[in-house]
Amino acid sequence: MRHLLADLMGVAAGRADYADARHVSAVAEAISTRNGNVDLVRRDSEEGFGVRVRVGGAWGFAAARGSEREAAESALERAIAVAQAQPRANGAAPLVPEPPAQGSYSSTFEIDPFDVPLEEKLGLMLAAEEGMRGDSRVSLTQAQFSAYRQDKVFASSEGALCEQQIVECGGGIAATATNEDDAQVRSFPGSHREHVAQAGWEHFAGLGLVENAPRVAEEAVALLSAPACPAGRMTVVLDGEQVALQVHESVGHALELDRVLGREASYAGTSFVQVPDLGSLRYGSEHMNVSADGTSPGGLGSFGWDDEGVAAHAFPLVHEGVLCGFLSSRETAAEIGLERSGGCMRAESFARQPIIRMTNVNLAPGDAGTIEDLIADTDSGVLLETNRSWSIDNRRLHFQFATEVAWEIRDGQRGRMLRNPSYAGITPEFWGSLDAVCSESEWRLWGLLNCGKGEPGQSMHVSHGAAPARFRDVQVGVA
Repeated sequence: MRHLLADLMGVAAGRADYADARHVSAVAEAISTRNGNVDLVRRDSEEGFGVRVRVGGAWGFAAARGSEREAAESALERAIAVAQAQPRANGAAPLVPEPPAQGSYSSTFEIDPFDVPLEEKLGLMLAAEEGMRGDSRVSLTQAQFSAYRQDKVFASSEGALCEQQIVECGGGIAATATNEDDAQVRSFPGSHREHVAQAGWEHFAGLGLVENAPRVAEEAVALLSAPACPAGRMTVVLDGEQVALQVHESVGHALELDRVLGREASYAGTSFVQVPDLGSLRYGSEHMNVSADGTSPGGLGSFGWDDEGVAAHAFPLVHEGVLCGFLSSRETAAEIGLERSGGCMRAESFARQPIIRMTNVNLAPGDAGTIEDLIADTDSGVLLETNRSWSIDNRRLHFQFATEVAWEIRDGQRGRMLRNPSYAGITPEFWGSLDAVCSESEWRLWGLLNCGKGEPGQSMHVSHGAAPARFRDVQVGVA
């Protein structure tokens, strides 16, 4: 495949200003159980070429299934035809320089999840489910397992030639409790039965699903009779997973440079952030330090090179509350005068062209100690855990999120359970109210499998590093 793509780029170099090609082979496995029965066992695979060219400043892209030379050549011809059919992009920004990608990259894992027998996977999942049953009010128990593997070879007309293999694995459990008036869900270790990382079977086996199953069910039942979360402005402590989602929705998407430049307005939306804001916009408090890092170990946004051959690297987005970076491509970086791409061009599959996507967008840990320390330092408020729903406008400015559970904080103690909590805010005001972030011991990466963007739509896997954090004077309500 390396020789095939190198030959293809040799042909493309004489016909296009720039060209790159990917051959991607991917396999995905999904297993779920429901109320002690097997609900789904599915394994899908695909492979093919994605070819991108630039002619006269205009882009063309085409894809073809398979691994044969004829398919790759067909994709190149169609990509060139598409680019030539576009209006000439006079004055189009060049591509910022990047050393040609060379070498190989493999994510780290101990046990290939695709080698583990189905019986072993189901045994763990059904055992976790069994631990959530026993109370008649628990009407639904579920377990989920997911595994992904992608093998990719990339070449460009600039001399890049590299290959990557990425393996991801994870899952989780959930219990739904019901009575005549209500239904409540508790999930573990993250919302929507999923916590996936770049790792092997050992990650799923080490999640502690069986051990935590009884507590998950007990909390779902307890929520049925818990008092409603009070409404009003108050201090909010978010658990790490909810902080990660907050970063994703109100920071990561808002700082994608194609959105900032208006290129995603018709589908994913724009951003309240503008290019002239770089270096001056007060995004949050001095406790807010956010970076994009394509090298975070275990992150779903980690890789050797992005899908236009830019090496993974880390760079700041917000430093002490001030905007200092964007998620960019080689073209958009050049357009606003950046010296280097953020390495953020990724495609869902061979059949989709790369677009600007988040790598691992991480909130740096602070010095507030453990979650117990943070609660002890909080006179009154609520602790919100495990995302339940999210809503944010197309400019990433006004939002409202709900979590599965809240815990009352009074006099530095975690108190009674509260049901159906939600909170709302305006992005810079909310991040401006951040006054404490837990220390590194509480920091972890949280995986997200359904980051949607693009037209046609693409769903991307990303991770966000976060620790529990405290926000003052937040509007809290009942979902």
